[in-house]
Amino acid sequence: MARYTGPVCKLCRREGEKLFLKGSRCLTPKCSFERRSYPPGEHGRDNQFRRGRASDYLLQLREKQKARRIYGVMERQFSRYFRRATQRVGLTGTNLLVLLETRLDNVVYRLGWADSRAQARQLVQHGHVTLNGRKTSVPSALVSPGDSVGIRNESMKNNYFKVLREDLDDRQVPRWLSLDTRNVSANILNLPARDDIDVSINEQLVVEYYSRR
Repeated sequence: MARYTGPVCKLCRREGEKLFLKGSRCLTPKCSFERRSYPPGEHGRDNQFRRGRASDYLLQLREKQKARRIYGVMERQFSRYFRRATQRVGLTGTNLLVLLETRLDNVVYRLGWADSRAQARQLVQHGHVTLNGRKTSVPSALVSPGDSVGIRNESMKNNYFKVLREDLDDRQVPRWLSLDTRNVSANILNLPARDDIDVSINEQLVVEYYSRR
């Protein structure tokens, strides 16, 4: 499965804002963006002062790239999500974000079981997560209302999940999810509304990007 394996802090610098790709580290002074907020590359520091007005296409492209990087999705898969979003009833941009939000790795992240989506993806790939009582190792699996997500009984013996269970009482989860802190499990109550998705993405720019192709 294709995935980005380069330094993720460069992605934040390229987009000109924190994407919180490293979880709690992004909130500390160790965050690379805090020390070098200019774009990466040999001329990154100089180019930040030389840029003129960005074209509409550039704004659309950057918003699409930012959305991909926040959710950790490669280009081909992202295009497929957009095509599926156009086939659903409602606003295409909102449909796209709902599809991305209902990925299993994102749900694990939203439940507070991982500090970042990358860590959540790793937990799923390593077989620690169950979907409707069955082990799954597919981070891109989409959840639906009525589905249940949990941690395998064998995995609960791991120190990581023992500590996690103790910290879950203080976790706040989106209203479209219901968290059972005692059993480290959750139910999908409904699909998220746009107000439930707290990502700094202008989805209309993404729709405009694909509309001009």
